[in-house]
Amino acid sequence: MKEGIRKIFSEVPETYELVNHILTFGMDILWRKKAAQIAVEGNGSMWMDVCSGTGEMAVYLKRLAPKETKVYACDFSFPMIQKAMQKKEASEITFIVSDINTLPFPDNTFDLVTISFAVRNINLDRERFVQALKEINRVLKPGGRFVAVETSQPKSEIIKKIFHTYIRLAVKPIGQLISGSKSAYTYLSSTIPRFYTAEEFIEIIKQAGFKEVVFRRLFFGVTAIHKAIK
Repeated sequence: MKEGIRKIFSEVPETYELVNHILTFGMDILWRKKAAQIAVEGNGSMWMDVCSGTGEMAVYLKRLAPKETKVYACDFSFPMIQKAMQKKEASEITFIVSDINTLPFPDNTFDLVTISFAVRNINLDRERFVQALKEINRVLKPGGRFVAVETSQPKSEIIKKIFHTYIRLAVKPIGQLISGSKSAYTYLSSTIPRFYTAEEFIEIIKQAGFKEVVFRRLFFGVTAIHKAIK
């Protein structure tokens, strides 16, 4: 399954950001920026964005980072990292090709770890999901921050039904049309309706060893930002 996901993301780097912006009417940009603003509260000198893809969140972090702060971007897809390295801020970011389950850093390295719209991709099953979050916990310093922005499930049943209908009717055909990859957007469209509610995600984060977990719903609850402390 993991290799299948890696292959999927190797097919879409050139159009990945464009498709996201079109499908969310540009709101994914605002959501990432909001998550970055929440994430940087507390400062620290070592920050990392995992499952960084084309590096959007890493760039937002770098723009907000104090001068002495080092920002890392980590992803298991080399083609996605290659695309990220084309950004003008790339020279100020350290890029790492690595699986999230085996991060190449000692315990207690980072003050902040973020992940944006990639949590669903490590949710292969509940057990492996918790293990991936435990690996994030491992590389965080005591008191370090974990911030995740991800699609969620609206509390309103009416809004949830509209949201899921939009995902079913729009994500796969539009994503395939622009990217040329049928498999990528078949997969991505299937992960959104299956992901946890914001409250359920809190319990999973706590199961991975985090504490003081809070969240904020965005746009009627179709997206949520979670912040946790080690």
